Amino acid sequence: MKISALALTAALFAAALPAQAADFTLHPSQKPQQLNDKAPVQVINFWATWCGPCRKEMPAMSRWYAQKGKRQNVQMVGIAVDETANISKFLQSTPVSYPIWRYTGNNSRNMMKEFGNQVGVLPYTVVRIPACQQQQALVGEVDGAKLDAAIAAVKAKCSR
Repeated sequence: MKISALALTAALFAAALPAQAADFTLHPSQKPQQLNDKAPVQVINFWATWCGPCRKEMPAMSRWYAQKGKRQNVQMVGIAVDETANISKFLQSTPVSYPIWRYTGNNSRNMMKEFGNQVGVLPYTVVRIPACQQQQALVGEVDGAKLDAAIAAVKAKCSR
């Protein structure tokens, strides 16, 4: 009976955990990925190849990351809610300078809710600072100026 109760407790705890390593894989290697909570700043962009604004914003986000994000030690990742073949085809014509992960779970709506996206809209970007547990969500197309402003706003929240 103790083993059954322990197994039930473990199963309930696992079901309550947010989407993490098992649900995100690096494209194209399919290696499991997890956000680095020690990163000073995280930029997490949710996108899909069928989303016009997503496709449009990626070159600008890639330039921002190459010019500023890397130097500022920002962990930036694009999380695709799409099929591997579609991602590969898109990235051949539009390469980006930041890592692309693929969501492999079976409930993208709930996964996005865990990141604050209550309606499931794409593109959706979260700028957060894990150390002070502050974040800002950006709905719709993002560019370098919007990323700079969001990072500054989150840093300001942390310094209060």
